[in-house]
Amino acid sequence: MGSCTAPPSLMLTHPTLRLFARRPLSRTFSLQPLLLKPTIWAQIPEPKSNSSPALLVAALAAEVQLPQTLDQTLDELDSSAATTTVNPKKGKAALPLKRDRTRSKRFLEIQKLRERKKDYDLKTAISLVKETAKTKFVETVEAHFRLNIDPKYNDQQLRATVNLPKGTGKPVKVAVLTQGEKFDEAKNAGADLVGGEDLIEQIKGGFMEFDKLIASPDMMPKVASLGKILGPRGLMPNPKAGTVTPNIPQAIAEFKQGKVEYRADKTGIVHLPFGKADFSEEDLLINLLAAVKSVEANKPSGAKGVYWKSAHICSAMGPSIRLNIREMLDYRLPSA
Repeated sequence: MGSCTAPPSLMLTHPTLRLFARRPLSRTFSLQPLLLKPTIWAQIPEPKSNSSPALLVAALAAEVQLPQTLDQTLDELDSSAATTTVNPKKGKAALPLKRDRTRSKRFLEIQKLRERKKDYDLKTAISLVKETAKTKFVETVEAHFRLNIDPKYNDQQLRATVNLPKGTGKPVKVAVLTQGEKFDEAKNAGADLVGGEDLIEQIKGGFMEFDKLIASPDMMPKVASLGKILGPRGLMPNPKAGTVTPNIPQAIAEFKQGKVEYRADKTGIVHLPFGKADFSEEDLLINLLAAVKSVEANKPSGAKGVYWKSAHICSAMGPSIRLNIREMLDYRLPSA
């Protein structure tokens, strides 16, 4: 009877599979016309002289299975790369670029009334603001001052109040946190809401039906628990804003008559409303000058170099109008 012995090394050739004896496992690519095809090198032990022919059968079975496994692995890699999602942008990063924003026909029409890069004197600028306020409601008139400060430093932070002589044109709902004798004083001074611990609990439950919150100094330890609720809304009582004071009747009267709190944001810009579009030009001018003088008087000690970088005014839904800073700072109201 004849005997069959396997050769010392066995090689099986396939378009996508090659098996060599005593060869380390690695992955290579063979160059074919117009196509890169993956190739797998697999190691099989050298058959012994008395080994069974079953080894050849197992190698042939692997020849069929390995390419299928390879194709499945490549398909999975391609599908996972295709389904990779990018995290959505949030905050200001999610806003469209300036060149991609679309404006309404109304805005494009009123935008033609002013020159974009021109510096206007105060009277002309206020006249243009009133002319561009063309919506169906009475728009708020705002000032935006860009200052040469960096609020991340303590000595360059700006937070203060200004009394607008002609008011804001908006009713202000004042709430007061106090106790004892000052409870009745606040009510008689015209406060819309007066309370103590009961009002604190209402605020914790989501009650926010007020525009200003004034607190007496003895209530501040209890008010501290409201910091995470009131802070982001700009309603947290603060001595610099005049909302923590022992003279509660005076504070109520000032906010009712037009006292406005302002602060520089993290980019060093102050946003300050100073009236309504239905105010007379003279009243808007008086309020604007009061705001400018307040920002100038409260200049942070750490501010260096040129303090005023730019100044603009606008209506709530209108285009901004750039002011001549030198003329703005030197302007004086005519004596009566």
